[in-house]
Amino acid sequence: MKKLVKHPRRLFGVAITYLILLLVAFVFLFPILWLVLASFSKSGSLYSFRGFFPTEYSFDTFVKLFTDTEMYNYPRWFANTLFIAVMSSLIGTFLTILTAYCMSRFRFKSRKALMKTTLLLGMFPSFMTMTAVYLLCTQFGLVNQHWGLILIYSAGAPMGYLTQKGFFDTVSVSVDEAARIDGANNFQIFVKITLPLAKPMIVYTLLSSFVWPWSDFILPKLLLKKKELWTVAVGLMSLDDTEFSRYAAGSVFIAIPIVIFYFALSRFLISGLSAGAVKQ
Repeated sequence: MKKLVKHPRRLFGVAITYLILLLVAFVFLFPILWLVLASFSKSGSLYSFRGFFPTEYSFDTFVKLFTDTEMYNYPRWFANTLFIAVMSSLIGTFLTILTAYCMSRFRFKSRKALMKTTLLLGMFPSFMTMTAVYLLCTQFGLVNQHWGLILIYSAGAPMGYLTQKGFFDTVSVSVDEAARIDGANNFQIFVKITLPLAKPMIVYTLLSSFVWPWSDFILPKLLLKKKELWTVAVGLMSLDDTEFSRYAAGSVFIAIPIVIFYFALSRFLISGLSAGAVKQ
């Protein structure tokens, strides 16, 4: 067989493409690398850095993060964040799955108008409603209450139901019709037939609902005034410049659980996204 020789111009194009990809990867990875190295800074102060990186490294910052809790109670903030994120994701997933299933399976008056309205409202940034949210929370006594945040996060979760609806659209209606012939009602079809098939989408919804409260800063800062009620995001933003290594260590540590969850459940995420993006 005749050996194929690649055109020099094509080789040049491939080299340029890989060079651009490496540059983009470096741009995204460098801040992460810098933050990890900063978390091991021995002095703890941002002003002791030589250029971008610390002059001395130590593991004491992580020990101090969990033991020195008199002024900055990171374990308490972490527990608060975990409670809010877990409860919000559970309730939000339940509401989102119900909303998506109803929009996919049932036909009712103003259904399309409601879908268009939710899609339009979802385009507006959430901070536009902060004043109204704060006034409502003051009237209902939800300021300085973790459940106030949980209710807000859970109520906002169903606005992003379109991906889940796309998944339910791929489940054949003939399955529901066969179940009805056997005497099943709508609730039994949803619980015993649809939900087992929707396991990838449920996991995807659960994790996506977990991310927002886990990393949100604006709402906790607005509604939580007491220091012992703060989330990690609010607590870390309150640190001084001399505690920058503690800030970096806290940021690195809070990223670890969510990275573990994503890698452990990545196969469900991929199948859930792909199923929700294809309509029969």
